Amino acid sequence: MRPDTLPPPEIRARLRKADGLTQQEVADVFGVTRVAFNRWEVGAAKPRRRHLEAYARLLAGWAAKHPAAAVRIRGDKAMSSP
Repeated sequence: MRPDTLPPPEIRARLRKADGLTQQEVADVFGVTRVAFNRWEVGAAKPRRRHLEAYARLLAGWAAKHPAAAVRIRGDKAMSSP
């Protein structure tokens, strides 16, 4: 994954939840509101560059730690997130 590429929105929330964190907890770390973080997570907004790379690294770390949460399900087929 490129440092500024994010997994699909459905994977982002699954990864965060797999690590046992709330949106508010992650938003606090980034210094943004929970609403702003929610928009990143659902794909309604993209983090600014200073947060984008850090968020991408965080998601990549969660994916390595929780590989089952990083799998996208389509119909009956499981696919790895790009």
